[in-house]
Amino acid sequence: MKINLTTVLRLGVCSLTFCAVMLAHHGIANSYDTTKAFTTRATVTGFRYANPHPQIYFDIKDEQGNCAHWSGEIAPNPAQLIQAGWGRKRSEAALAPGTAITITLWPSRAGMDAHVGLVQKIVNSAGRTVLGTIALNSADEDPAPTNR
Repeated sequence: MKINLTTVLRLGVCSLTFCAVMLAHHGIANSYDTTKAFTTRATVTGFRYANPHPQIYFDIKDEQGNCAHWSGEIAPNPAQLIQAGWGRKRSEAALAPGTAITITLWPSRAGMDAHVGLVQKIVNSAGRTVLGTIALNSADEDPAPTNR
């Protein structure tokens, strides 16, 4: 059996392409620190209902009144949110700019200064759980908000 250089190069390119595709999607454990969940009060500044994951943008104020601009990735994709009853209109209405929320998230592995996290739970000012919920605790054990 004779293998020429062109065949070897083609196999190499196919292998590299396949590897790149397999590594393209990030994993939660690679991107977010699942051991450092925190809960804080925030104000929604924007919401993007799009694939592959919706994004929420919000401001957090510290004790001195300094404002940090954060963004959060909402783990379920839009199809999963629709199945759970959270279509685009309902989600955008519940998370309109200016809405006061309490949000629990896992921060980026890049650190708290990155101001990016994976949303675990969002609670509105009426105390109702809204979009992006992945319970960290049982229903009667909601963590108390901490400003970080």
